Formats: sequence, structure tokens, C-alpha cells
Amino acid sequence: MDDLGRLAARLRALAPSCGPVRLIAVDGHAGSGKSTFTARLAAAFGGDVPVLHLDDLATHEELFAWTGRMLDEVIAPLSRGRTALFHPYDWNLRRFLQPRPLPAAPVVLVEGVGAGRRALRPHLARLLWMERPAEESWARGRQRDGAGLGAFWDGWTAAEMRHFSADPSRPYADILVRECSEGYEWSVVPDGTPRTDDAITEGDRPGQAY
Repeated sequence: MDDLGRLAARLRALAPSCGPVRLIAVDGHAGSGKSTFTARLAAAFGGDVPVLHLDDLATHEELFAWTGRMLDEVIAPLSRGRTALFHPYDWNLRRFLQPRPLPAAPVVLVEGVGAGRRALRPHLARLLWMERPAEESWARGRQRDGAGLGAFWDGWTAAEMRHFSADPSRPYADILVRECSEGYEWSVVPDGTPRTDDAITEGDRPGQAY
């Protein structure tokens, strides 16, 4: 049993962090399983918990330069208890689409690489990190997307390394999540745990550049 119901109850009991919203971030390397885990966690709440995918804010030209859109289109309205209207990016058409609503629900989940970045942490109730090493995550992502996106992944992995080197998330995670054969295991990082700005741990450090 992965006991995500207990995790959902723990998160629901938190104090609001962004206006009336408990904003919960799920971060980790590309291919680490964030989207699947977030969907399972949303279901564990037993109700309509909105999920924002950061792939909807990033673009081909701005893989990580979406902070302004996140703050202006999502954080600002949610902090006032209003429904956010963000413009999702279409990766096939290479353009932004019509606004999509994100309600100021009691709990809102945001998942994606960089969800725990420095600019967003003050607005988060909790930061969850998927504990899967970088190279393993990237290999899973490449296998999932196929050889046709190999060039994209070459550019992505380099950009991701630069991002986490400058603005790491894992050192600030409140909860670590590991995928296992029966679902997920999660553990709370104890209060007072020393925080460093190391982007990745020694066991996570890639052996080669992509």
C-alpha cells in the first residue's frame, strides 16, 4: 500500500499558503514520474483537486523562463482567492492557446521540473520531490517519448542541469517520494534538517553530459 490517502489528509490539514489555497508542488527530474504520481495523489483527495502542469507554461524557447507567467497568471489571482486564467502552450502548434481556468480550490497541485524553484517556494504549503536519479529519469523519459524526440531531450537535459545548478529544489523538499513495486513510499524531511544548495546528491550526479 502506498497510503496516499494518509498523505492527502496530511496535506489537506495544512494552513493555506497562497491566499485560501494550499499550493502543493511536485518536483523532480524529467521522467521521474511526477505526472503519474500527481494524478494518483489528486485522486487520493477524493474530490476535485485542480492540477497545474508546468509543461503548459513552458515553451520550446523558454523551457524554464516561465516564472513571470506563473506569478502573474496563477499565483497573483489565487493569492486573492480568485480563479486563475493561464494561457496553456501547445507544443505541436508552438503557440499559446485560449485561457484555461484554475480554481482557487482549498488544495491545488502543481507538478513539473522546477515547481519548487526559489520564486515559488514562499507560496507553497509543501514541496514534494520525486526521488529518482537524473540519468535514470532521463532514460525513462527518452524511452517514453521515442527516438524522434532525441534532439529535444539533448537540449532539455542540458537546460535542466543548468536550472538545478542555479536554482535547486531537492534541498528544500518537505517530503521525499519514491516509486516502488506496490505504489509509492513517502517520507517527511524532519524539521531542522540542514539545507544546502547542492543541485543533486552524489548518488544522483550524472556520469556524463548529454
